[in-house]
Amino acid sequence: MTTKVEESIQVDVPVSTAYNQWTQFEDFPHFMGGVKEVHQLGDQRLHWVAEIAGVRREWDAAVLEQVPDQKIAWAATSGATNAGAVRFTPAGPAATMVHLTLEYEPEGLVEQAGDKLGIVGRQARSDLQRFKALIEDAGYESGAWRGTVQHGVSAGTPGVEDAALSRGDSGKAGVSAKVVAGAAAVAGVAAAAVAATKSGSGTEQPQPQPTEAAPPQPATTQPVTVVDQPPADSVRDGVLIEEHEAGGYTAPSSTEGVESTVRGDGDDPMIGGGSR
Repeated sequence: MTTKVEESIQVDVPVSTAYNQWTQFEDFPHFMGGVKEVHQLGDQRLHWVAEIAGVRREWDAAVLEQVPDQKIAWAATSGATNAGAVRFTPAGPAATMVHLTLEYEPEGLVEQAGDKLGIVGRQARSDLQRFKALIEDAGYESGAWRGTVQHGVSAGTPGVEDAALSRGDSGKAGVSAKVVAGAAAVAGVAAAAVAATKSGSGTEQPQPQPTEAAPPQPATTQPVTVVDQPPADSVRDGVLIEEHEAGGYTAPSSTEGVESTVRGDGDDPMIGGGSR
């Protein structure tokens, strides 16, 4: 599906002045709001970089017809598919009507949405108004190219069928960083909404994390003699009772090399597991 834009404006300068200024393609960013760069690769070849509604597009275009003080017609040869013409007609001794016709194919959801809002049409109207202000304020052109481009017959008003070479070439079309950021934000909100729906409570619920069971520790045995009754006090045979790591107390006996484990169960902090 293609879209055609047609806009006209009267500029209060002679036809030759208006036409000469329009031949200065690399000056287009001065009055075309969506155009970032135009590089003239030859008398009939141009490379464009534009960004409209956050969408960055690039394309190469060929001048199909150029008649001094009358017309410039072009069609894309790669990148964004578009074609059109600009015509100049006298509106008095010092006034010119500038007629712009543009046909293009919007690509992707962003461009299609912008197309429905008429963004490109408003941009073209605004660009012509800035061209009028630029040329009328200066009163003269910044340069001129008076050559002629004709291929035997008039190109008329080129349409997208004349830009067939550019169709299917999406390699030079891209989305700008701010659109990517906006899309990422939307995707993040959508992901959060899905998570909230799955949790059933409007907020995402924390999920239990699997834990790895600790490997069993080998049991150790030591030669001990279990004493059924705890000692009456903390010192036996002049040796201080040492605390056992399992919660009881170990007291060396008077027999060399033999230990006894005392299990405390009383209220005394020294016997019932309290600190020293």
